[in-house]
Amino acid sequence: MNAVDVGFPEDLGQLALFADLPAAELEAIAGSCERVSFGEGEWIIRQGDDLSALYMLLEGEVTTVIDDEDRRVLPKGSFFGEVSVLLDEPTSASIVTRTPVTCLVVPAPDVESFLISHPLVMYRILKAEARRLRTASEWAP
Repeated sequence: MNAVDVGFPEDLGQLALFADLPAAELEAIAGSCERVSFGEGEWIIRQGDDLSALYMLLEGEVTTVIDDEDRRVLPKGSFFGEVSVLLDEPTSASIVTRTPVTCLVVPAPDVESFLISHPLVMYRILKAEARRLRTASEWAP
């Protein structure tokens, strides 16, 4: 993992999570998050880790792995790590990069204040979680 400079608020507005936010809010988000990069094939999170963070994919793709089985590919604009942070529980899945990846990272202790400070981002995360829950609970024909 490599830390990357955070001079990129204009790039954030291109992602659905941050679309249509005012420039000042994009700058605040850019200034409050660490930007990190990972090479292809790197593990970002391992299932059962005690510590996680909220990760938001700026570039690249990752795979969600549960019990050594690939479950889902998350593309640019996706986020992960939020469940373990919000529930204060060990991580329920591993995340491994499929391509080189750049993420914004909000450390676990800062997630609540980050979400409260950016209510539209919080709302979009909630909508995405609702979609994930609906998809996970649908019965196959």
